[in-house]
Amino acid sequence: MQEITSRKNPLVQHLKQLGTDRAYREATGEFLCDGLKLYEEAVQSGAEITLLAASRRELLDGVSRQAILVPEDVLASISPMKTPQPLLFACKKPDQALAERPRRVLVLDGVQDPGNVGTLLRSARAFSVDQVILVGACADLYHPRTVRAAMGALFRQRVVQLSVDEMLDYVNLNDLALLGADLAEDSLDLRGTLPGRMAVVIGSEGQGLSETVRSVCYGTVRIPMEETSESLNAGVAGSILLWEMYRRQEEC
Repeated sequence: MQEITSRKNPLVQHLKQLGTDRAYREATGEFLCDGLKLYEEAVQSGAEITLLAASRRELLDGVSRQAILVPEDVLASISPMKTPQPLLFACKKPDQALAERPRRVLVLDGVQDPGNVGTLLRSARAFSVDQVILVGACADLYHPRTVRAAMGALFRQRVVQLSVDEMLDYVNLNDLALLGADLAEDSLDLRGTLPGRMAVVIGSEGQGLSETVRSVCYGTVRIPMEETSESLNAGVAGSILLWEMYRRQEEC
């Protein structure tokens, strides 16, 4: 364990840049996490942790991997969060192969809010989704807000970025019905009969499904709601759809 007090130290700068610079995250293959709970999730899942930083010595006691002890103000300068946790750490991005013979797949089509992407990853893990696929201009999977909202799901959930064509090949290869979430009147009611094996698509917060993805969908599905309600948050809508998929398949 090293004690560091300078904000200009290379290790401090490395952690800070992981939290602020997407290109740097992609170049290094690492991302920044914060908090003891997330650290415990990372350890339990076997994630490759490359560096820890803490403002309290006891948090680093017995740690065998590279670690630095820094003052609270230095830790605050590293953290991208308004309320920094006393422990930050860097992880290697996991290498993930696509799930074989999936039954439940979630596709995010240009979901741009990191909080929504993280929430949907967390729900996907909770409802036994076999594969999450990002297409289009989705939020960075390893943005600090995505990582925090996912609450450890990034360490356990299969998730990849694909082109629309690659996504469609995967869906067709596994004989899945590709359904987009949409409020159109001709959409299938979520309470009705749905395909047994599905890939459900959640579109962007502002535009919904892209025309490219909509054109390759088997159909669309809607969540029934009060007529005075215009729509649901992408994270909420996706979570409801995933729960319904989970409930039906568990009953089969």
